[in-house]
Amino acid sequence: MANETSRIEAFSDGVFSIAATLLVLELKAPAANAPFWHGLVAQWPGFAAFLLSFLFIGIMWINHHRLFQHIRRSDEFLMLTNLVLLLGVVWIPYPTSLMAQAVTRGNVRDAALLYNGSYLVIALFFNLQLAVAIHRGLVDRKYAAVRNIASSYLVGPGAYALCFLLTWWSVGLSLALNGLMALYFLLAPSAHRGVEEPRTEGEALSS
Repeated sequence: MANETSRIEAFSDGVFSIAATLLVLELKAPAANAPFWHGLVAQWPGFAAFLLSFLFIGIMWINHHRLFQHIRRSDEFLMLTNLVLLLGVVWIPYPTSLMAQAVTRGNVRDAALLYNGSYLVIALFFNLQLAVAIHRGLVDRKYAAVRNIASSYLVGPGAYALCFLLTWWSVGLSLALNGLMALYFLLAPSAHRGVEEPRTEGEALSS
């Protein structure tokens, strides 16, 4: 039996907020035997990963909220795909912590590969959730806003795959591309704002 989505959204909001908070716990003070500012600058991959991860978790939360504005009902399949997506979200602090530690361990590239690969998988999870919602008739696929969401989601896997491959050549450029992706997903909802007003529950499910 289908259910309304408020409990899914409330649970998801809690997971997003906890994941965002955990990110800062992995930022460490510079080594005591090193000059303070030099030590901070040397940790730039960790700080970059922290800022990008916080941005991405916030943007993922915004896009999750944006999608659920158009999902009027839920079922077990939607709840399952949402749990899979949240699994990816709570995973993010781990590769972020590895990026922070990689400076002293000398394995920045390996940490960046895991970091970018994690976002690639999460992008696929977002597309899976949307596909399930559309396939099971929980949204109206003819609704312009849903089509716009689908179009923006399709950019993610290809772009993050490029970030992953770029890491083999330059960690800095791969993180810079991640920053551009954050900007894209932050601005994408605004670009389509006002296209159509959401339909009523009956209208959304009648097609």
